[in-house]
Amino acid sequence: MNIALLGYGRMGKSIEAIAINRNHTISLKISDTKEDYNFSNTDVAIDFSIPSVAVFNIKKALDAGVPIISGTTGWLSQYGEVLDYCKEKNGTFLYASNFSLGVNIFFEINERLSQLMAGLPEYTTEIEEIHHTQKLDAPSGTAITLAEQIVEHTKYNNWTLEETKSDEIHIKAKRIEGVPGTHEITYNSDIDSISIKHTAHSRQGFAMGAVIAAEWIKNKKGVFSMKDVLNIG
Repeated sequence: MNIALLGYGRMGKSIEAIAINRNHTISLKISDTKEDYNFSNTDVAIDFSIPSVAVFNIKKALDAGVPIISGTTGWLSQYGEVLDYCKEKNGTFLYASNFSLGVNIFFEINERLSQLMAGLPEYTTEIEEIHHTQKLDAPSGTAITLAEQIVEHTKYNNWTLEETKSDEIHIKAKRIEGVPGTHEITYNSDIDSISIKHTAHSRQGFAMGAVIAAEWIKNKKGVFSMKDVLNIG
C-alpha cells in the first residue's frame, strides 16, 4: 500500500518507520504548511500535521479521491464542515483524537465507568492529562473525548480548564518535557476515590494504530472511527 504522510514531524517519522516495516511504501512526505502537492500513486493519506493546516490537507485528499485518516487535534470547530465535505465528495475519512489501541480500549472503560457513576451525585469528577512540551493544543483531543463521554452519561454539562463550576468537569492540562501522553480520570467523594489511568510509554502505540487504521480504511467509503477499525462499542 502507498501511504502519503501529511505532516512529517515526530509522529510522521514514527508512522513512516512502522509503515515500511509492515511492507508499505511512502508515496509523499510534506511538512506542516499548505503546500502545492499531489497524491499520485497514493492509496491512503495520514494527517498528523498542525491545526492550521489539517482541514486543508483533509479537503485536498478528499478532492483527489484519496481516503484520509487524521490524528491532528485543535481544529474540531470545523469537524462538521469536514464531514459535510466528505459526504459531498463521496469520500473516505476517519478522525481519532488518539489512534493508540490501548487508549481506544480506555475510551470504552471510561464510558462504562461514567454510566456506573451516573447515579452517584456525591462523587465529583476531574481529568488530568500530561503531554510533552511540543504539544500545541490544550487540553488534548483525548482528554476532550474522555470528558465528552462523561458529560453524555452524568450530571455534567461541559468541561473547563478554568476554575470549575458544579456542572463542569475540570481538566488539568500539564506540559512536561518527554512525556508521550498520560490521562487519568478520578471520581472523588468524602469516603473514597476511584481512578482509571492510561500511560503511553512512547509514540509507537499511536503510530501503530494509525497504520492499522490506514490498512483497514483502504477501498472503503464513508466516515469512520476507531470503533469501526477495532470492531468495538
